[in-house]
Amino acid sequence: MAPTPFDPRTLIADSRIGVLATLRANGMPQLSPVTAVYDAESDRILVSMTAGRAKEANLRRDPRAAIEFTSADGYTWATAEGTATLVGPSSDPDGPEVDALVDYYRRGAGEHPDWREYREVMVADRRVLLVLTITHVYGAKLR
Repeated sequence: MAPTPFDPRTLIADSRIGVLATLRANGMPQLSPVTAVYDAESDRILVSMTAGRAKEANLRRDPRAAIEFTSADGYTWATAEGTATLVGPSSDPDGPEVDALVDYYRRGAGEHPDWREYREVMVADRRVLLVLTITHVYGAKLR
């Protein structure tokens, strides 16, 4: 019996923690652990981040990025590469930028107990949504 082919998107869909790679101005990679949510319908990965941090500055300068996911046992991995779009930050808790963060939260964690509070915190924390449109995905299941 032939082994079942591994679809890296399966691990991406089942994972919440990944390592985001962006490019510094000098060309060196900058790596950050992130909480990621995979939107299978659009084949995009969503990540919430704080404005003013290195990964945001790197992506505004060069939108190329990759996110790597590893299984709990370390024997399966998947990497998604693509182009990032950044949404936000917003000064309006009811603006479309915060609506996008609400969608991210719902996809990853379900309903929030207090959406008004969540929206206000997203503005106060200057949250930005990274939308990574996947252009290439690869990985392996070693066991």
